[in-house]
Amino acid sequence: MFSLTVCDHIMIAHSFTGAEFGPAQRLHGATFTVEAEFRAPKLDHLNLLIDIGLARDELRRILAVVDYRNLDDVSAFAGQNTTTEFMAHYIFVQLAEACRAGVLGDGGKAVTGIKVLLRESPLAWAAYEGDLA
Repeated sequence: MFSLTVCDHIMIAHSFTGAEFGPAQRLHGATFTVEAEFRAPKLDHLNLLIDIGLARDELRRILAVVDYRNLDDVSAFAGQNTTTEFMAHYIFVQLAEACRAGVLGDGGKAVTGIKVLLRESPLAWAAYEGDLA
C-alpha cells in the first residue's frame, strides 16, 4: 500500500458539555497539527499516488472553514463536543468527499483509504481512518 501525507495546522476555540471534561467545559483554545494520509494500492502512470499540490490545497480549504474560529459558533457543529476525535472524523469526511468528487484529480478517485491525525501536543493526538468504498 502506498501513502502520501500532507500537513497543515489550525488554531481554534471551543468548549465542551459534560462534567467529564472538567475545566475544558469553559471556553479554551487549541492548536492542532493536522496530518492527512492518502492511501492507494498502486501508483498512476506517472508514479504518483495523488497530486501533492491539490492535496495540500484541499486540506487548507477544508481547514480554513474552522481556522481561527470558535467552533461553538459554527452551525455545522451545533450540539456537538468538538473533541479532537470528532474533528479528525469531520476532516476525513470532507477529504473523502473531495476524492470521490474528483477535486483531487484522477489520483484522488483512486484513493482507497484516508487517515486524518490531529496532534494536540507532542504528548496527545487522535486520528480517524477509513476506507473509501
